[in-house]
Amino acid sequence: MTLYQKTFQNFEEGYLGFVTLAIIGQSCLGGAAAMYILENGVSFLQMFQLTLVVLICSCVNGAILSQQKHKLVFNLIIISAVVSILTIIMNTIIL
Repeated sequence: MTLYQKTFQNFEEGYLGFVTLAIIGQSCLGGAAAMYILENGVSFLQMFQLTLVVLICSCVNGAILSQQKHKLVFNLIIISAVVSILTIIMNTIIL
């Protein structure tokens, strides 16, 4: 069993608790990403990054609230975390 499958199985078993933590966690992580993006100015690149982070975090919240399939919600949470972390790293180290 792969790490992804094992984690998804745990996610399904405790779905209500995990989505509650996911909403809080990805919203805070998205907010931190937005802060790091805006620290570097308001050029087109920063506004594109900000739009991407806000859109993905909103999609996660929307998928949870509209009670989409658990696998879709799980994948969106992973995508949201990865994009937020990458934008934080990019705006901290690279830009």
